[in-house]
Amino acid sequence: MFLNVSYLDWLGYTASFIIVVSLLMSSIIKLRWVNLSGAVIFCAYGFLIGSAPVSVSNGMICAIDVYYLYKIYTEKEYFRVLEIKKDDLYLKHFLAFYKNDIRHFFPDFNFNCCEDENTVSFYILRNMVTAGVFIGKKLEDGSLMVAMDFAVPEYRDFKIGSYIYGENEKYFAHLGYTNFCAESRAAKHQNYLLKMGFSLKAETGEKRIYVKPIKNIDIFKA
Repeated sequence: MFLNVSYLDWLGYTASFIIVVSLLMSSIIKLRWVNLSGAVIFCAYGFLIGSAPVSVSNGMICAIDVYYLYKIYTEKEYFRVLEIKKDDLYLKHFLAFYKNDIRHFFPDFNFNCCEDENTVSFYILRNMVTAGVFIGKKLEDGSLMVAMDFAVPEYRDFKIGSYIYGENEKYFAHLGYTNFCAESRAAKHQNYLLKMGFSLKAETGEKRIYVKPIKNIDIFKA
């Protein structure tokens, strides 16, 4: 059966497969990019087989994806950190709900670490929605060891990380921290740390240690 399928048919099958895969994406930004690529191929497929409805409808999908991607990359969003108090019930439910996902990125994360008095933790609010959780531990040398900076799947577009380690850097400088430190043995997390400006400091077996200096920003400047 498949031996008689033309290259145009395979082009159509490929586009269909990509569209289906895009609908499985939990990240909105990944969904838009993958869906856009599928729609572009479908648009070309419709043109090659002389089907105006296929070309026009997928051309409209391309335009919609481009529009929302433009909004994602250019729209100014509201971010804020909200300190997590000890014995926060919502945090317990949050960690339990995302436990498997957290283990994927932070296999060594201690789910009881918030009971330590040296723990620093807060929610990251994005347009007043809980989009992630940051948990770190104070070190004696003035560094902050990042135990977890987890973003829920819908918001994994690096904006939360850019806010924590960029725009909100003054928050940590004000608290007296001099460096961020992070240990990781998960490849995706290691790539993320490099994107956020961390540098590899040391390797111990499978685990890598990354460091990012915290700039001494004048918090009283506008």
